[in-house]
Amino acid sequence: MSTFQLGDLTINRMGYGAMQLAGPHVYGPPQDREQALAVLRAAVDSGVNHIDTSDFYGPHITNQLIREALHPYRDDLVIVTKIGALRGADASWLPAQSPDQLEAAVHDNLRNLGLDVLDVVNMRLMFDVMGPAEGDIEAHISKLAELQQRGLIRHIGLSNATAAQVRQARGIAPIVCVQNQYNLVHRHDDALLDELAQAGIAYVPFFPLGGFTPLQSSQLAEVAAQLDATPMQVALAWLLQRSPNILLIPGTSSVAHLRQNLASDKLVLPAEAVARLNSVITSV
Repeated sequence: MSTFQLGDLTINRMGYGAMQLAGPHVYGPPQDREQALAVLRAAVDSGVNHIDTSDFYGPHITNQLIREALHPYRDDLVIVTKIGALRGADASWLPAQSPDQLEAAVHDNLRNLGLDVLDVVNMRLMFDVMGPAEGDIEAHISKLAELQQRGLIRHIGLSNATAAQVRQARGIAPIVCVQNQYNLVHRHDDALLDELAQAGIAYVPFFPLGGFTPLQSSQLAEVAAQLDATPMQVALAWLLQRSPNILLIPGTSSVAHLRQNLASDKLVLPAEAVARLNSVITSV
């Protein structure tokens, strides 16, 4: 697998996102606990050394599964988590962004993952639950920087952030990654992605395959048929070729789908295929 330097950590660009291991709507336990554990073990056995998670998935469920499946962790395994939200009793996503809530979330992640220090913590901004929205984040990043100085966090990232917020955060503490929604048909972050590439900062698209609504495009389907690949493999390969600072974390609760996703790392799209995919109309 191709690699990227995330701060002082070398990680494979094809990683794994653990969100789908929780129950329906990312709430409650998985429908098949043994299958969830098998997916995590298969990911690491296949060369994945970057797992994305959060203690508000479940809540607590995915982190507990990761610990059960993989602890003690391999030396090269990088677990990236995020804080900034809580789950309501109705499975709603609620902001939890005060300094005390952020510190409590870090300790929740440490406890449930069985770690003394978190490799990377993404600050999940919640000015708008549905997408990036402007807002002052000085207090958020200052708190993470304090926790970093205390040795609880190794590196800091952002999630659901605007370009202005990324610049504000970088003025407070080093930022190693930005995790926003981005995929073949959702490219609103093109300029930010290129800006981060110039700065050597990782861009980690969430919902790289469309999230809860799978990607659909006639051009994607046609290119996949020509290359004898699945549309989802082509969509992931397109992201890997889009920019060298893109790190992928496609999620799945199936070992078979996991292996299909990981095979995308070996799929090289010819120039004419890339041109066709680049012509896909961006969603609103």
